[in-house]
Amino acid sequence: MKKRLTALLVLLLILCGCKTPADPEPAPKPETPEKEETPVKEPVLKMFIEDKEIAVTWENNETVSALKELAKNGDITIRMSMYGGWEQVGPLGASLPADNHRITTRPGDIVLYSGNQIVVFYGPNTWEYTMLGHMDGLSDEEITRLLDNGDITLTLSLE
Repeated sequence: MKKRLTALLVLLLILCGCKTPADPEPAPKPETPEKEETPVKEPVLKMFIEDKEIAVTWENNETVSALKELAKNGDITIRMSMYGGWEQVGPLGASLPADNHRITTRPGDIVLYSGNQIVVFYGPNTWEYTMLGHMDGLSDEEITRLLDNGDITLTLSLE
């Protein structure tokens, strides 16, 4: 009976996984340095009127994403013409996805018209457009002086 009891206790110790003083401590795992992830820098779309870089806050929409994709092939140069006494308009040379909404523009607004034309405003107009962005850092008067003096060349490029 004593042998059975001893065998049963040994079996219980084995099954419980209990440590005995003779069990060595497991070696600590070496620390692996975490890889520092480099954030992926989103390409920045830049706008130039003639040779002057214009700061722009671009919309976060499908149309601006498509415009950036188009600019990956190289600079987009658009010959703009004055129209209506409040805007410069020019053909993009490609069609972009549009999400038109009836809006009233203000000086500095940049929109897509008819899916294939870029319009930059120096005065208000109400129509259905897809908003692309807005010029920053210029007063309404500065925007008017920049856009209301004949045809211009607008260039979009990725940085």
